[in-house]
Amino acid sequence: MRLGLRARLLIAFTLVSVFTGAVVAAGSYLQVRDVVLSSAQDRMVERLRSDVERSAGIDHSPSGAELVALANRLKAVVVFGNSHADGNGITFGDLPRDLRERVRDTGRLMVQRAEVDGSPHAFVGAPLNFGRAGETGIEVYRRQDLGAQRDEIAALPESSLLLVLVSLVPAFVLALLAARGVLRPVRELRTGARRVADGGLDTRLAVRGSDELADLVRTFNTMTAELERTVAELRRMEEGSRRFVADVSHELRTPLTAMTAVAEALDDASLTGDAATAAGMVSTETRKLGTLVEELIEISRFDAGVAALRPEPVDLVVLVTGTLAARGWTDQVDVVAPVTLVSEVDRRRIDVVVANLVGNALRHGARPVFVELTGTEDEVVLVVTDDGPGLDDDVTPLVFERFYKADSARARSEGSGLGLAIAWENTRLHGGSLEAGNAPGTGARFTVRLPRSRS
Repeated sequence: MRLGLRARLLIAFTLVSVFTGAVVAAGSYLQVRDVVLSSAQDRMVERLRSDVERSAGIDHSPSGAELVALANRLKAVVVFGNSHADGNGITFGDLPRDLRERVRDTGRLMVQRAEVDGSPHAFVGAPLNFGRAGETGIEVYRRQDLGAQRDEIAALPESSLLLVLVSLVPAFVLALLAARGVLRPVRELRTGARRVADGGLDTRLAVRGSDELADLVRTFNTMTAELERTVAELRRMEEGSRRFVADVSHELRTPLTAMTAVAEALDDASLTGDAATAAGMVSTETRKLGTLVEELIEISRFDAGVAALRPEPVDLVVLVTGTLAARGWTDQVDVVAPVTLVSEVDRRRIDVVVANLVGNALRHGARPVFVELTGTEDEVVLVVTDDGPGLDDDVTPLVFERFYKADSARARSEGSGLGLAIAWENTRLHGGSLEAGNAPGTGARFTVRLPRSRS
């Protein structure tokens, strides 16, 4: 599962808090342990030093009775040569050997911790001097049980863990506040980006603070302002281009009407020779120009969004056969269709679609040309197939582009390059689709899919 930024921030803060708390707790544990043990040892050492100093008046070799009396008075193990006296629950056998060796070798007070019956103890030993005269050869040793200190130290991890857990609460609250402060501008940027994606190019965000996120918001505002300016300029230019095409097309209509009438009169006139050839050329070019102007006017309607759809129940079989008959293509095209196939369409626009697709197949493909009609409960499908060479892979994505011609040598061919574009626009206006491709083993295939009902 992918975690959001808020969750990742909270987890990061929590992990940092736990890690920091664990490190501090571990350091505190070690430090407090040393302090507790050192404090107990220091007190024990000071007491022994004080007692030893008070007993420093011995200036002769003590007898066994004197050793016992000294051990009882000092509450310690007293050692003199090979003799010793035990006291206060400590015996000579409890003493660590290396502690005795260090006391004897150095002649100084020494401390050592050791385990006795599984319990920690501190042992301290010191030589007994008789003032400035020198050493007496007597050694005094004491032992102190560190069980209480051990229990005190053992409780430290639990208290440290409790402290870490308690510290998680303010850490979590701080993480929430920090995440809120970081995510607020991020959420605003996301909302602003969605508005821009929906077309709100005038979206601007409030800049708060002077950190990196504020710089990001300023950059976003600069970007949207430049984008708004650029899109407005492009729309203005596009609107100017559409208006220019529409105005030119409409202005050409009147002279074209007169030219068409003259061309028809010339066709009816009994001309011969060069005059007949010239008249035929003028008539042909005038018809081409008239067709181009009508197609440009139709394209300008699509671009302006004023192309109207007038759907009505139409028998597509009758419509297709009528389109072929009106253009004299009945004997050149084979129609494969059911007896009847009714759908709600704009009769005039579907007539244009069929005429453009079949005309394109007859001009640029090869016979036979097939028109196949099928239908389901939800849609009708019209397929136009020819037996020509088909469409190249680099041509297929471009066939519905305006003024596109697959062969640049056809620049003066009969077609204007707008027929397939108009067919695509009319299909889209119906809520359908028009696809170009190649039929297996034959030529080009154009497939029109239209919804059966406008509802």
